[in-house]
Amino acid sequence: MDFMTSMENQTTVAQPTSDAGCMACTPDPALLATFQHAIRTISGKWKLEILFCLMDGPIRFGGLRRAIGGITQHMLTAQLRELEQDGLVLRTAFTEVPLRVEYQLTAAAYGLLPTFRAMLAWSEQYRRPA
Repeated sequence: MDFMTSMENQTTVAQPTSDAGCMACTPDPALLATFQHAIRTISGKWKLEILFCLMDGPIRFGGLRRAIGGITQHMLTAQLRELEQDGLVLRTAFTEVPLRVEYQLTAAAYGLLPTFRAMLAWSEQYRRPA
């Protein structure tokens, strides 16, 4: 497949060289399903922000809520439950009065750290000035 770059709008347009070349355009269904599972696991309005906040270590519920401006208590609870079900967040309840609950990342979630670093580098390189 040949690529032509249009400098006027800085887009890349794929130009198939033949009809046989389009057969390679279709992604492997198993690979696509794996990718979709990963995206569904971390998609949600607040999930990435929650995971990012937990990268530095365990945080209590109130600390998370303060760190993520604009999230409601209900939404934070729902997102944390989903992340816990997906094996990305570990919830620890301490038998104290009042009850103390901390959230931390699992080993699987720490596997996202290189991805977060790459996203930060990408954002610093390509973000538009305010």
